[in-house]
Amino acid sequence: MTLDLSAVVLPDRHPVSTFLDDVRAAEAAGVGTVWTYDHLRWPLLRDNPWYGAVPLLAAAAGVTGRVRLGTLIASPNFRHPVPFAKELMTLDQLTGGRLELGVGVGTEGLDALVLGESLTRAERSDRFAEWLSLLDTLLRQPVTTVHGERYSAVEAGQMPGCVQQPRVPFTVAATGPKALRLAARYGSGWVTYGPFGADVPAEEWLTAVADQSGRLTDALAEEGREPAALRRVVLVGLEVVWPFESAERYADTLGRLADAGIDEIAVHWPRPDDGRGIPVEALPTLLAAHGLA
Repeated sequence: MTLDLSAVVLPDRHPVSTFLDDVRAAEAAGVGTVWTYDHLRWPLLRDNPWYGAVPLLAAAAGVTGRVRLGTLIASPNFRHPVPFAKELMTLDQLTGGRLELGVGVGTEGLDALVLGESLTRAERSDRFAEWLSLLDTLLRQPVTTVHGERYSAVEAGQMPGCVQQPRVPFTVAATGPKALRLAARYGSGWVTYGPFGADVPAEEWLTAVADQSGRLTDALAEEGREPAALRRVVLVGLEVVWPFESAERYADTLGRLADAGIDEIAVHWPRPDDGRGIPVEALPTLLAAHGLA
């Protein structure tokens, strides 16, 4: 089994034409999806320029024709479901049905604090469940009225609706039990970056991903869905460098991930100007491993 390859293009690329150049290059290379982060600021690049994901994806829609485009990940930290649903419906129209929506609880860093809120993890988890449920409803219906604990919608219109029916696909980030149940209930896909940290040994990282994938299978069974119902995506963080040390190491990584039920690996697109992303010299090896060379 050969895993599909997708790419993350960071929204700090300046000027915006550089971001679009990277997206076009990824499409030309044959990747299936180009993702970009949906944050207001990102701790690792907090002093860099940083653009909004929605307008970047709208611009990318105009310069691409095949590759799918998505957020990785959108969250309730600063997104209200009613206006966000309108933006997503519009993006799905702009892309001709190529939009992927990655969603999650959201980090506890800068995005969680920017609006002055301070929530416990339990509160954030509950908020995400309500947010995701309303977003699902809004994107399925032409007009929605819902009165919730945190979010309400009063005659919120979504005409003409999404190109993709019944709505754009959700790829849900999840590792804990509650989030995994939400992924199993609402997701067309699931995404994880495994255990976080630059010093996590390879074996520990791979074992953790396999464990998370197994727990997702259990959650799917509880929802009455088959194990193959969700596309399983692993995001390789910027701090994880060992899979790209050699062609043999990368092939072994793909094999281990496939054994864990993973369908897609997402890597950071190389950036020769500052060295972030996968090494430039590793790109031909990766493309060949995925049958894209």
